[in-house]
Amino acid sequence: MRILVTGAGGQLGRELIEVLASHEVHGRDHRGLDITDRQAVVKVVEEVRPSWVINAAAYNDVDAAEEASELAFAVNAAGAAYLAEAAARAGAEMVHISTDYVFDGRKGSPYSELDRADPLSVYGRSKYEGELQVQSAHPSACVLRTAWLYGEYGKNFVKAILKAAERGGPLKVVADQVGSPTWTRHLAQAIGELIQTPATGLFHVANAGACSRFEFARAIVHGRVEVQPISATDAARPAPRPANSALVSARWEAAGLQPLPDWESALADYLGDDGRRADIRRRAGRRVEADR
Repeated sequence: MRILVTGAGGQLGRELIEVLASHEVHGRDHRGLDITDRQAVVKVVEEVRPSWVINAAAYNDVDAAEEASELAFAVNAAGAAYLAEAAARAGAEMVHISTDYVFDGRKGSPYSELDRADPLSVYGRSKYEGELQVQSAHPSACVLRTAWLYGEYGKNFVKAILKAAERGGPLKVVADQVGSPTWTRHLAQAIGELIQTPATGLFHVANAGACSRFEFARAIVHGRVEVQPISATDAARPAPRPANSALVSARWEAAGLQPLPDWESALADYLGDDGRRADIRRRAGRRVEADR
């Protein structure tokens, strides 16, 4: 297949370029394609003539978006719509990446695709508007909500915690925000599987399970430094975050697609930690025994 990947310089975009290497992949970072430029979008889609457009481009600085709402909506909503329009006109299918931050986090349990979106932040509102515009312009598009991405490329929570741990502890990490950490490699592989199927519509795609930022940080450092819990109020970030935006899918397996591994084993694989993988297997074994 011929695939156009936008946002190809980001952490998911670069992962997609590698995972989809068996196809003819055309990557465009923000320098190669400004998706807020409608004419540029149309020109690139007409030149590439893709069978799939995968939009991994986003304005994802959650805190800065509070003061840059115009830019956030230009990229996350209007830009996404331009891509959807151009893809539909060219007869290309589309995958658009969205976020768990479309939810307010007040449900108290994981969100499925059947739950109502109610974003708290400018970033979340811009991403939700992008979902709506993509689905309007390209009714057969796949919209994938994912969460707490980390991987080899770009900046992310895992890299930040590891760097902070190198400087020594204790680390203070928010304990009252829960989500679904997701390895970009697994997400990219899931997208590679998705585009081989006729599936369409909205999907939640994240590594299984959920944890708080505090629990995630403890798993990352694995006892090397002390991690202390703090509240979101203590952290005093400019943008509000959902208290519990963990994701589950009511549609992914129903479409015949493989669920992603649990977040603990994904993290261990990402870190290349054989000892940690063994610990996870032992804990999983104990859970199985307890269930019998």
